[in-house]
Amino acid sequence: MTENTKQIQGRTGPWEIVLGLEVHAQVASNAKLFSGAAVGFGAGPNEQVSLVDAAMPGMLPVINRRCVEQAIRTGLGLKAQINLWSRFDRKNYFYPDLPQGYQISQFKDPIVGEGEVIVERDDGSTFTVRIERLHLEQDAGKSLHDQDPNATYVDLNRAGTALMEIVSRPDMRTAEEAAAYVKKLRTILVYLGTCDGDMEKGNLRADVNVSVCRPGAYEKYRATGDFSHLGTRCEIKNVNSYRYIQQAIEYEARRQIEILEDGGKIDQETRLFDPGKGETRSMRSKEEAHDYRYFPDPDLLPLELDPAWVKQIEASLPELPDAKKARLQAQYGLSAYDAGVLISEAAKADYYEAAAKGRDAKLVANWVTNELAAKLSAGGLDIAESPLPASAIAELVALIEEGVISSKIAKDVFERMWAGEGAPREIVKAQGLEQVSDTGALEKIIEDLIAANPGQASAVKEKPQAIGWFVGQVMKATGGKANPGAVNQLLKAKLGLE
Repeated sequence: MTENTKQIQGRTGPWEIVLGLEVHAQVASNAKLFSGAAVGFGAGPNEQVSLVDAAMPGMLPVINRRCVEQAIRTGLGLKAQINLWSRFDRKNYFYPDLPQGYQISQFKDPIVGEGEVIVERDDGSTFTVRIERLHLEQDAGKSLHDQDPNATYVDLNRAGTALMEIVSRPDMRTAEEAAAYVKKLRTILVYLGTCDGDMEKGNLRADVNVSVCRPGAYEKYRATGDFSHLGTRCEIKNVNSYRYIQQAIEYEARRQIEILEDGGKIDQETRLFDPGKGETRSMRSKEEAHDYRYFPDPDLLPLELDPAWVKQIEASLPELPDAKKARLQAQYGLSAYDAGVLISEAAKADYYEAAAKGRDAKLVANWVTNELAAKLSAGGLDIAESPLPASAIAELVALIEEGVISSKIAKDVFERMWAGEGAPREIVKAQGLEQVSDTGALEKIIEDLIAANPGQASAVKEKPQAIGWFVGQVMKATGGKANPGAVNQLLKAKLGLE
């Protein structure tokens, strides 16, 4: 058992979960994988369907170069092997929303081979998920069962849309790890620009393979590569949120454990997750590869890649999340946590760096990840939609650094900035919010306080931390505008604490 493996206690002893994921990511492209039909969300039923998608007689597929390029970019971003020779196969099964009667996919010869993703847990520790393969395939259309009590309607807008299926090894041991893996994978894809990662629209969804075994069995599998050491797996199809992934895994693992402890056996099958009930239900018996009768697609030549083109794509890759996190820590002295929060979105990291230029990097990070993030979240906004530019946060932090305003006053200024009252310096000037740093004025206030409270003054000499009471009184007397540093220094001098 690894240190982070979660055991589930059953009636007959402890059990462990073994998880592998097949993530379907819609390729960011303007056209489908084998046709020129448009790709996009929100179009009316069957408005984005070509004759190829509708499988009209005589129509032949033509590979979309952009989709191939995006698959290569993704493979490189996953530190995976790019196969210079691959081919497309026909995967034969019937869906009413797949007019061809088969899916064009890749089986034995995918475009991308083995890679890996390093994932961070909530406690800061990391684990590695091995990528088995990435292949390109068509999406199916959509069957609508709620439009008519006596008929099923079919919308083929998604039919033929390019998908990357990213298949992992069974390297995850908890529901939290599975969700963290999908989150990290999504971040990488969005950085690369190969998938928009919109899970609500179904542009990123996961098939979760769940099995349970006794402690020690997984270690035997890792040592030998023999899957027989693991329990029979069930696949939960098309889960499209981190929370649902975790709920589906927890329920399915418990379901399997109860069956095994009652003396039953697990049937290998495909299941669906019902978010309303929080449970999985059987969909169909799990097919094996031979059930799909794969064979090379006779209408498509093998895909042969020019090594120089692959090198060109590699040279164009952006700075990826892990590299960006390490650089933010080194360049700005940020903690691993702060850097991790900032790199969760490329736009957030870019915003931060624009605001931090020449400023207190830690202070800027606090404003971006706390106050600004809270406002954006409450308004349902992404950082790219922020009404406050990075320069506004930089200006606010500059006012704090210059001693013009205190951190407390800065919060009031921020609220006014968010309300659209103007730039930070304009607000401070208009509202008269500058800190009182005039030692003469502060000395008078402090002397009067000490004279009026001799008992408190004597107590401070016995218990220095009681100076906080005087600080509070000075701040109250100045409407919160006194410079805290100057107040503390003067108080210590007047109360004989230096």
